[in-house]
Amino acid sequence: MSVASPVACEECIMPTYVYEILDRSGRGTGRYFECVQPMSDDALTKHPETGEPVQRVPVAPNIAGEMSDLKAKSKLSNERLGKLGFTKFERQKDGSYDRVAGRWGPNRIPKADE
Repeated sequence: MSVASPVACEECIMPTYVYEILDRSGRGTGRYFECVQPMSDDALTKHPETGEPVQRVPVAPNIAGEMSDLKAKSKLSNERLGKLGFTKFERQKDGSYDRVAGRWGPNRIPKADE
């Protein structure tokens, strides 16, 4: 499913809804867009910019709970790892490893000769 960039709606407040654009017979076209609108608003029936008929598509919400990917990324950032005393190395295209977080260890570990 490809989703276009969000369309501005009146009184844009969370959450974000996904809508599918319908053809003249009311069937889905496979074209989607996102719209941020209050939960209290009725679902859109027409595309806000083109006027084409649309229907809301049910999708799973993205909730940033304690164990979610959104939280994990910020907790495992290079800056945070360094502050917590960890050292992180990332593999480079040439097979060597560069230090990207922390103060300990060499700046670069060369590729091991095989």
